[in-house]
Amino acid sequence: MADAALRLTALAEELLGEALPVRIRAWDGSEAGPPGAPVLVVRHRRALRRLLWKPGELGLARAWVAGEIDVEGDLYAALDRLAGLIWERGGEPKDAVHPIRDPRLRAAAKALVKLGGALPPPPPPAEELRRRTGRLHTKRRDKEAISHHYDVGNDFYALVLGPSMVYSCAYWESPEATLEAAQRDKLDLVCRKLALKEGDRLLDVGCGWGSMAIHAAREYGARVVGITLSREQAAFARKRIAEEGLTDRIEIRVQDYRDVKDGPFDAISSIGMAEHVGSVRYAEYADTLYALLRDGGRLLNHQIARRPERDESAYSVDEFIDKYVFPDGELAPVGRTLATLEEAGFEARDVEPIREHYALTLRRWVANLEADWARAVRHTSPGRARIWRLYMAASALSFERNRIGVNQILAVKTPESGASGMPLRARTWN
Repeated sequence: MADAALRLTALAEELLGEALPVRIRAWDGSEAGPPGAPVLVVRHRRALRRLLWKPGELGLARAWVAGEIDVEGDLYAALDRLAGLIWERGGEPKDAVHPIRDPRLRAAAKALVKLGGALPPPPPPAEELRRRTGRLHTKRRDKEAISHHYDVGNDFYALVLGPSMVYSCAYWESPEATLEAAQRDKLDLVCRKLALKEGDRLLDVGCGWGSMAIHAAREYGARVVGITLSREQAAFARKRIAEEGLTDRIEIRVQDYRDVKDGPFDAISSIGMAEHVGSVRYAEYADTLYALLRDGGRLLNHQIARRPERDESAYSVDEFIDKYVFPDGELAPVGRTLATLEEAGFEARDVEPIREHYALTLRRWVANLEADWARAVRHTSPGRARIWRLYMAASALSFERNRIGVNQILAVKTPESGASGMPLRARTWN
């Protein structure tokens, strides 16, 4: 009798010490678990071998990317139910100890071997970034990491992001607004916070596909230098700029922020870029941007933040994100980001948390991907499309549950005279 699902459910509940909150359908057609719950489909027993060799989140992620496990029903509901068993528990069973010293875990491993088949570990899916050399956040290594994430096809990103081609948190008037309107409102908010006006020189750090540069030049008359490490992004941005007739106002460079030498600028926007900088380079990042601004110039730093740990040494980078999504990316608490900017000389003038806005944005991106799944797969690969669906849906839940946030920090290079140029009343942005 086919009973793989029942055996998997019993094994999981024994290890977890609680009822499994999802239903399981196994490769042999069997099902077990609470009726009506989201269904975790284990398509191939190879998924169990991945868990044997890499227990926890990374083993599950590899099985997901390879298409060996899937979710039937509401993906958000399934991830929400599984979060307490995987991410919020660090991927380890309660009271876990080394399997060699724990007869219970040794027995579980033997049971998985019987269910999963031969022991050799399956090779990781092709989309996994496995070999990284050299010190963290050198220019060469940063360029490789950016290429892994952004050079996966402009057509794929156009499908996910929609016409705005903005890959950062939108700014929503209401949940019923369109994604394009919310992204336009975000770009306009940044321009107003920076007080851009005709002829101002703007540096857009991590310019992506050129949307901020185009908005600043077209709507505010700014002269913009946009920098990115992605050649695919740069080519796409230059084409858009030419079509808009803005080549006399916008220059797009494939350039590291550390190599920009033609300051001063009147304003700097950094939208969704600082997450790539890394803790070992963040002071250098802040110092570099400070040096590139004129006295009285403004910086708008738009950045995802994690919750602080009581013991910061316990913080570790998410394995799935590091190997499949944002290699070498790091999140910092907003307080640490503010302190580093102030240590560089900036005067912090405003912090606007927009956490709920990112949850709405991510859900729209997931909806775009799911609505045109076959074409998305053609534009990249089945594994890559599955990665983006999982990471965006899980990230939406993380923002909704306040595990991570996102903040716009407005800072000024205030001159010695103390004349910041800021309005007396905050958030008028005039």
